[in-house]
Order: sequence, then structure tokens, then C-alpha cells
Amino acid sequence: QVQLVESGGGFVQAGGSLRLSCVASGRTISSSIMGWFRQAPGKEREFVAAIIRWTGTTDYVDSVKGRFTISRDNAKNTIYLQMNSLKPEDTAVYYCGAKAGGWEARRSEYAYWGQGTQVTVSS
Repeated sequence: QVQLVESGGGFVQAGGSLRLSCVASGRTISSSIMGWFRQAPGKEREFVAAIIRWTGTTDYVDSVKGRFTISRDNAKNTIYLQMNSLKPEDTAVYYCGAKAGGWEARRSEYAYWGQGTQVTVSS
């Protein structure tokens, strides 16, 4: 089992920045791939970014490319999502996910999830 705990959400004006953190504990060998997803009210959960912890390989949804950066600190079993130039449409609950493998399906099929952290961007 892997436990994930997100933090760093909050309220920010458009154009501002936030940094989300996700700490993994438990059987961390099963968290080789970690990602960020988000869910806005009335919408389905969508992929935002993912990273292979051991290589640093990353992937982003087009809408956040150039604005968001996913990174990791393996010594701390933590990944981050630096979000810059935030827009009102980025408002959502952001979830951290983890799985043992399957980079080909990096935008889906995650086994473990955190509880989510709210990000609200005002216009």
C-alpha cells in the first residue's frame, strides 16, 4: 500500500503561483510513476502531469505546458507541482496519484490516490 498526502493548495489571483506537494509513504516501490490530476465542479477528473521518479521523465497536458512544472525529491519521497501564471480555469481539486509502472498509460490507471487539495484562482 502507498499513502499519499497533498498540500499547498489555496486561493490565488489570476497570474499568481502556487506549489503543490505530495508525500508518499508505505510501499514506495509501488510509486515509480506519480502524477497530478484535477477535478473541477461538474467535470471529470483530468490528467495534468506525470513523472517517472527514477529518471525524471515528465509529461504534461497541453493546457499547462509552459506554466506548470512537475518535479521530484526522491530522498523525501515527494513530488511537486509548481504552478505559474494561474488562470481561473485552473480552479479545481488537485489530486496526487501513484502507480508501480506503465508509463505508456501514464495518464490513467493509477492505483493510489491522495485526498486532494483545493486550488482556487480568482479573475
